[in-house]
Amino acid sequence: MTTALLVIDIQRDYFEGGAMQLPNAEAAATQAAVVLDSYRSSGSLVVHLQHIWDAPDATFMIPGTVGVEIHPDAAPHDGEPVLTKELPNGFMGTGLENLLRDADITALTIVGMMSNMCVDGTARAGSDLGFDVTVVHDACAASDLEFDDASVPAGQVHAAFMAALADAYASVVSTDALLAAAQLA
Repeated sequence: MTTALLVIDIQRDYFEGGAMQLPNAEAAATQAAVVLDSYRSSGSLVVHLQHIWDAPDATFMIPGTVGVEIHPDAAPHDGEPVLTKELPNGFMGTGLENLLRDADITALTIVGMMSNMCVDGTARAGSDLGFDVTVVHDACAASDLEFDDASVPAGQVHAAFMAALADAYASVVSTDALLAAAQLA
């Protein structure tokens, strides 16, 4: 099995001072950087997805703003592909599937933001396309949500989305568990 790392939307707008600050973004980015270093050290393919919201009603990830830039903790190295996307599903309109198939990738490890949007959409799509998907839960961050009269804190949103992914679409592991398993391989 050949695995690639997908680094999804770890962009400045999700951090302090950004247009869509996420609770736990810093901690998630720190863990994502650990995973990123491990994959780079192993020579694995690392692919970055960058969300760009180029619409009149866009409130974050707007082209030409500082917020759309990839956060320094997840900054791509030379030669690492950066695919831009407009939708939560990282496979839609990006060429991601072709890039992975051309590299004979059969498994994906996912870190990034937001757990409840692009991480979820990309993990489900990857599984549906036949990839063996692993999501590193502590290297992802979610947003607070509102539904009807209920306010749902980001921690509960994150837990619900990770539980749903773990139920049928992905292995959901911590950074420590991922790295421990890699040492045994």
